[in-house]
Amino acid sequence: MRTLDDLRCFAVTHSLFEPTTLERALDALAFVQADPIRAPARAQDLTLRPRVESYRAGDLERLYSTLSVEEDVFINYGFITRPLQALMHPRTGWSRWPTARSRRAKAVLAFVLERGAVHPREVEAHFSHGTVTNYWGGSSHATTHLLDLLHYQGKLRVARRERGIRVYEIREHGPGPAGAIARRGCIDALVDTVVQMYAPLPAASLSFVVGRLRYAVPQWRNELGAALSRARLRLARARIDGIDWYWPPDVSILDEPAPTAVRFLAPFDPVVWDRRRFELLWGWPYRFEAYTPKPKRRFGYYALPLLWRDRVVGWCNVSIVRGEMRAEFGYVRSRPRERTFKIELDAEVERMRAFLRGVNDLPGT
Repeated sequence: MRTLDDLRCFAVTHSLFEPTTLERALDALAFVQADPIRAPARAQDLTLRPRVESYRAGDLERLYSTLSVEEDVFINYGFITRPLQALMHPRTGWSRWPTARSRRAKAVLAFVLERGAVHPREVEAHFSHGTVTNYWGGSSHATTHLLDLLHYQGKLRVARRERGIRVYEIREHGPGPAGAIARRGCIDALVDTVVQMYAPLPAASLSFVVGRLRYAVPQWRNELGAALSRARLRLARARIDGIDWYWPPDVSILDEPAPTAVRFLAPFDPVVWDRRRFELLWGWPYRFEAYTPKPKRRFGYYALPLLWRDRVVGWCNVSIVRGEMRAEFGYVRSRPRERTFKIELDAEVERMRAFLRGVNDLPGT
């Protein structure tokens, strides 16, 4: 009979595999959520750090053009493998654009096709579309907004970044699945991918992540309810303390202890991303407070959950002051007293320091 301790250990060992190459880590993860805040490094780099041998901040952006990944939207914006992206496109038939916007979009696509790869500044200089109100209520160049929409539709791809800014080129996707059976197969594969990433999932979180696939496949958003029902029948399940938990049917929960190690995790790392699951497994509510007013913060601007074996025992705030890395710690109850903890904590601080070398030379957001 499974216990919460089993699930807690599984949540760690299932996701934090042995460090490997960047390509293999990306294949294993399938999706890495991106975030532009760099404190001390971007979320995608912090997520890859414990999973990739000798990883350095910025490696993903530097090596992007050599990797089989794309920037795109899954359940959030991030980096996805090309086989995963192929399940989601083409994103057609779910919205209609006004005539004027369609005309501008065709002109932009023709411009990009002619140039090969374009920086948003080039497009804006050529078309001068003006400004629009962005998602956050601020003002953005209408051209940048249009490029983002064309990227989301799959008509453009990110070729590379220049000082953090996306440079676009034309992208053409295949026709997509033919028929209802093939379409259901694609949707089920997307569900299986998200479960693989965040397993084990309590029932409420399973519903939540399947619902977020509406951003990945807006053209099939009305079919996600049926996909959730199929998933509940297909996935492995255990009921613990009145809650149903789900994980991939081909994955065994083994009675293996988590490694004796300390890890600083990104706020969007798969181990801690689901705040509902986090509180069920570790008994306290971690929050990402970058957008919380300073007087109301408990953990800090960009607190990294501090994992010790299979327990998240606190958090760490890492900063670079006058070229030197500083780490400040907070604990849920008290700092573990074992000598091994201090040794492993010091080792993780050194790993973080090595990861951040040269971070001041990285391009801006």
